[in-house]
Amino acid sequence: MIKLFSIVLTMSVLVGCQLNAPKENYAFYLGTYTDGDSKGIYKYELDNDGHLSGGELLASTTNPSFLAFANEQTVLLAVNETDVDGSGGIESYQINDSGLTKLSSSKTGGAHPCHLDVNKSGKVLVANYTGGNIGQLQVSMKGELSPLVGVAQHTGQSITPRQEAPHAHSIWFTDEKKAIAVDLGIDQLIFYELLNGSLKRMDSLKMEAGAGPRHLTMHPKKEILYVINELNSTVSVVSKKDGKWRLHSSLSTLPEGYAQDSYCADIHISPDGRFLYASNRGHNSLAIYQVSNSGLELSLLGHEAVRGEWPRNFALTKDGAFLVVANQHSNNLVAFKRDENTGLLLFKSQIKAFSPVCVLFE
Repeated sequence: MIKLFSIVLTMSVLVGCQLNAPKENYAFYLGTYTDGDSKGIYKYELDNDGHLSGGELLASTTNPSFLAFANEQTVLLAVNETDVDGSGGIESYQINDSGLTKLSSSKTGGAHPCHLDVNKSGKVLVANYTGGNIGQLQVSMKGELSPLVGVAQHTGQSITPRQEAPHAHSIWFTDEKKAIAVDLGIDQLIFYELLNGSLKRMDSLKMEAGAGPRHLTMHPKKEILYVINELNSTVSVVSKKDGKWRLHSSLSTLPEGYAQDSYCADIHISPDGRFLYASNRGHNSLAIYQVSNSGLELSLLGHEAVRGEWPRNFALTKDGAFLVVANQHSNNLVAFKRDENTGLLLFKSQIKAFSPVCVLFE
């Protein structure tokens, strides 16, 4: 009996060690702009020491500036941020051992698509920046995109030269039937619901005039949104009150006294909901905030230089251990180790990448 217990205990320890063992590497896809030396979609790796490697071209395509997974991560979707007869494009690729195999392409219903999201049932929503609208498509179980199903057009304008018309900058599913569009051109969050297969506008929330909302991230445990505002370099906290989304507060992403041009781009929250990160293009930094237990208050901890220019996009590994920044203008990717207790970042490595604009970890 003692011997059997010893064997079981040993096996349990070994299994526990395997489950808790650090990942050997983190693979990610890179979307780019192809108006220079880049050719399309690339793949890189980040090892457990924070060293970046790779850079293999997987698909030659035009301006794949945002990527997303579909069909339980067996299919990769990529926008083509273009304007051909008033519409951009979207493509689907089968993910396989040899890389990517193109499956299909379709139109997005508006010019210069710059963001997309997909739900578990294969509904695809695309934010068309110049079109100022949201395109709707379907991806099949085989990974093939349908023709355009419908378009939800935004209207209006705001107060800056960049806001002469609607500019849908991102779209986010909050569950299988609800989504939030972030429109930089009209300073609004627009709340949609899929009813009878069509995208219906249900409500909207005005942000600060001239803020230029761009992206958002959601608290992992609470009904709270954190919106990055490109034009006035702030992060806004949006929460629900009496069943409606309301603007709670806004906080600068820049150091006090900084007066040069800077434009926010991307925002992400740590998996535990304790720390928030926002990118500054111009100041070329990541603003780091501590999130209160309620999720409603942000405390600025400091700024981490991104060791490059124009941090268009960044991403956390799914376990929150590392963060990788895509510096568009300096043509480099930069990896940081994240302290899960303090939220602070430690530089680990960098690697060359042409016009990097979207990091998507497997």
